[in-house]
Amino acid sequence: MIEIAVLLALAAGGTGVLWYGSTKLEEAANDLAAAYGLPAVVQGAVIAAVGSSMPELVSVLLATLLHGEFELGVGSIVGSAVFNLLAIPGLAVVVGGGIDTSRELVYKESLFYMLAVASLLLTFSLAVIYNPVAGPDGPIRGDVSRPLALFPVALYGLYIFTQYLDAADEGATTDTTANVASAWIQFAVGLVTIVAGVEALVRSAIGLGDAFGTPTFLWGMTVVAAGSSLPDTFVSLAAARADRPTVTLANVLGSNTFDLLVAVPAGVLVAGSLTVNFAHIVPMMSFLVLATIVFFSISRTEMRLSRHEAWLLLGLYGAFLCWLLLESLHVVSVLEL
Repeated sequence: MIEIAVLLALAAGGTGVLWYGSTKLEEAANDLAAAYGLPAVVQGAVIAAVGSSMPELVSVLLATLLHGEFELGVGSIVGSAVFNLLAIPGLAVVVGGGIDTSRELVYKESLFYMLAVASLLLTFSLAVIYNPVAGPDGPIRGDVSRPLALFPVALYGLYIFTQYLDAADEGATTDTTANVASAWIQFAVGLVTIVAGVEALVRSAIGLGDAFGTPTFLWGMTVVAAGSSLPDTFVSLAAARADRPTVTLANVLGSNTFDLLVAVPAGVLVAGSLTVNFAHIVPMMSFLVLATIVFFSISRTEMRLSRHEAWLLLGLYGAFLCWLLLESLHVVSVLEL
């Protein structure tokens, strides 16, 4: 029990450090967006999203390179994506009232995000089909190579290109009073702090996995995901209080798109080739697909997220946490094949 308490304290401390670094990084990202004259949707979908997704990117790199736990990194990405889709919009509505959506968000951001989910699952499937690795639980493992990892990264390049065209069409004004050099320095300081906070979260997840005798990626989906999702929560709730729902939802979808298309492949690109267990990936991605369908459906109805729809999202996230709790207590074993 003492060991578990120490690990939980480490996770709490890492979350606090991560919060501080993410706040600094978000402030710098907003200053840079203003300095370069980016419109609100691009600011939320690219600048704020990439800035707030740095913890997820760092979690994949640290878990892979320092601890040899690529699936822990993938678990943190999936857990963070589920949190972003279900918990953040739900909390934003509860805090700021109903959120109006738009056709641009529903038909461009949401659909592109759904394409990101499908492309990552396809990448893992191709790894199992063309680069199978025999394991103790059957031939359901596969090596994700660099060429395969480049496929989702290229898709993110297309996403950035479409955002660039939108920014050019809108012709946003530039804030000439912003100190660009200072903003970049603050961005770097925030990033270094994030690395320290994420490392504490990853170590606590590995320790909890050993203590409970469960796969480490299970704790990546909870401990690391919850801690690394704080920047997205901070940005979205602040935007909801300021009555800027476009930034709230665009940040959620843009952050998830970056996580799936860049953060996960980054571990493969740095390591060269990594093995994934398809029996672990499918249940995680399946719940993410379910969350995506629910989020897209209620976003489209009347182009508004109402309070009762927000509680539906929060209830579904509660069911997600209950499932992971049952996994950690060995009541069910869907993820422990």
